[in-house]
Amino acid sequence: MHPHSFLHAKPSQWGKVAQRHVAGWWYTLHLGAIAIVMALSPSTYTRQNRVLTARYMYAYTWQVMPWFTILASLVSLVVIRIVVVTAASYGLSNFALEMVVRVLVLEIIPLTAALFVALRAGLAFNAADALAAASLSPGDSAAAQNRLRRDLVPQVVANTFSVLSLAMVSSVVVLVLAYLVVYGFSPWGMGYYTRTVGRVFDPVVTIGFVAKTVGFGLAVAVIPAAALLQLQRTGRKRKSTVQPGAIGLLVVLFLIEALSLLIKYI
Repeated sequence: MHPHSFLHAKPSQWGKVAQRHVAGWWYTLHLGAIAIVMALSPSTYTRQNRVLTARYMYAYTWQVMPWFTILASLVSLVVIRIVVVTAASYGLSNFALEMVVRVLVLEIIPLTAALFVALRAGLAFNAADALAAASLSPGDSAAAQNRLRRDLVPQVVANTFSVLSLAMVSSVVVLVLAYLVVYGFSPWGMGYYTRTVGRVFDPVVTIGFVAKTVGFGLAVAVIPAAALLQLQRTGRKRKSTVQPGAIGLLVVLFLIEALSLLIKYI
């Protein structure tokens, strides 16, 4: 039996385990780089690929957007109410709205959208069997590259688009709900509200928000696929009921979130 983690390996085997993990992450980065380059290449989007990509985008985004938006709105409404009431009790009502925007819109909603898409589509990557023959070494054949364009790129584009769309739509809905909770249907708070939101969404924060959300989408699209393909390429069998790539995906998502927080607040 070959141990795959430090917890189950003897100290003398830690070097091999570390080497295996490094090789796995390098393979994931390699696969992600290839997928991004192909996704940005116009030659990838043949008629067949355009139809397939549109089908995935519809399944991963439009079919789930109403339910995700409703669920996110209900949870956000409760959080907004709690923040507003708590801030008012401490005499900090002026900071409640900005806190809601920074915490909910900038941080929680994009991460929630990424986790939702991962459970909905990313961890159920169904093209792994079709891609198993693609070795993804620098000397790949044209047939392997065409297989990647056909089976991997539409999934990557659709998952990234889904995370970005769900996060953007839910953020807009939450911004509207935040105004209604604080000011009701009165238009007199619109001036202060727009100034507060504009102060939060300065150009740097806006670019960071979009970049973080796109990074979430790429992680959701690539890491589970790479984990499944890595198992098939090495001939290893699953030794756990946990979906391959699940732990790595969670680690990467939280690392992206932590890096975003460091850049913005430190």
